[in-house]
Amino acid sequence: MDVKKKKKTSWKHWIPFYIMFIPGFVYLIVNNYMPLYGLQLAFKQFSYQKGISGSGWIGFKNFKFLFASSDAFIMIRNTLLYNIFWILLGVVLGVAVAILFNEILNKTAKKFYQTAILLPYLMSMVVVAYLVYAYLASDTGLINNAIIKGLFGREKGIDWYMEKNYWPFILTFVNQWKSIGFGMLLYLSSLVGIDKSYYEAAMLDGATKWQQIRMITIPLLKPTIIMLVILNMGQIFRSDFGLFYQVPMHQGALLKATQTIDTFVFTALLKTNNLGMSAAASFLQSVVGFIFIMGANAIVRKMDKNSSLF
Repeated sequence: MDVKKKKKTSWKHWIPFYIMFIPGFVYLIVNNYMPLYGLQLAFKQFSYQKGISGSGWIGFKNFKFLFASSDAFIMIRNTLLYNIFWILLGVVLGVAVAILFNEILNKTAKKFYQTAILLPYLMSMVVVAYLVYAYLASDTGLINNAIIKGLFGREKGIDWYMEKNYWPFILTFVNQWKSIGFGMLLYLSSLVGIDKSYYEAAMLDGATKWQQIRMITIPLLKPTIIMLVILNMGQIFRSDFGLFYQVPMHQGALLKATQTIDTFVFTALLKTNNLGMSAAASFLQSVVGFIFIMGANAIVRKMDKNSSLF
């Protein structure tokens, strides 16, 4: 009798946990697993009349449009180079800002700076695009009127939306300005968990602040840095659509600097209304991202097995 009662009590004990598990499980099924049914669109000539199941199979023909275009090299180059550079830059700036933020002792100042640095991450890219336009507009923009014409005394400003050479720097600045707050929080969450006794012992030995960062902070942050870099590798063949499409206002003169796979696919979808092609591009991005994650993890596992994800 006691055994049966104990089993019954143990089963009831877990009921609240199962109930809490249900919403997350339903979201996972609906958001991550049900859409897998649509992967077959990448290999079909989709017809709205026939639906997904009734549409005919055409093999890998949908994948050809990505590589047959004259812009194939440009969009693939831009997607890869921007992501590789931003991953590395995000690590450097994220760690640096997290270390500086951790040195703030005043609680009021800490809350203010935390809100200020995280606010851009919460902004819609539409709002960010109009903020950028307020600075870069050729006639009314702040940079042209207040700095180039006002401060330097030039009669004519720069037509930013017609000069592609400036946009790698503009996009990099906007991307880091918007995302650095979230990256800082990830590293800061690891920083606050470091035992203070390490720094106290280093100070007693006469270590400078830079030596403490180099010998204590960075090595202890290494697992977090490696994990985030590996996870970001999964997005290396994707791009922030809003950043590359809305911020440059999709100006044709800037396409060599702003054209990525996502913007190209969106433009092609508007023209051709071919869902199979967009599905093929998304499928290819997922496969390439998976390969990069596995490759990066294999390299890390070979160098330091304890730092790899799996």
